Amino acid sequence: MSWDLILSVASAMLPVPLALYCYVLSRRLRKLNDLESGLGAAIAVMSAEVARLERSIRRAKTEAEQAAHNLCGTIATARDEQAQLALRQDITRAGGIRPRRLKPRRTERAGADA
Repeated sequence: MSWDLILSVASAMLPVPLALYCYVLSRRLRKLNDLESGLGAAIAVMSAEVARLERSIRRAKTEAEQAAHNLCGTIATARDEQAQLALRQDITRAGGIRPRRLKPRRTERAGADA
């Protein structure tokens, strides 16, 4: 056997394992990209979940902004009411206005007996 024959046989046999490797690799890649059970399905599910989460985040952000706006309005109302109450208390203290106590009325009999 000469080196030429050995090299010819080796170069003829070398593509066979490479072809087999490429065939196995293409089958694995097809399974991986399968939209029903492979990585493609996982990517599709994750994309749908990301879209759902983005909608939920937008909705939560809108609700939080609305709640913050309502809270600011409530705080402003409470401050106004507190200011009005403090003003009333200052006026009553400064003016010396005290609630009057009613004296009992004298009845006709009491006046006739005296």
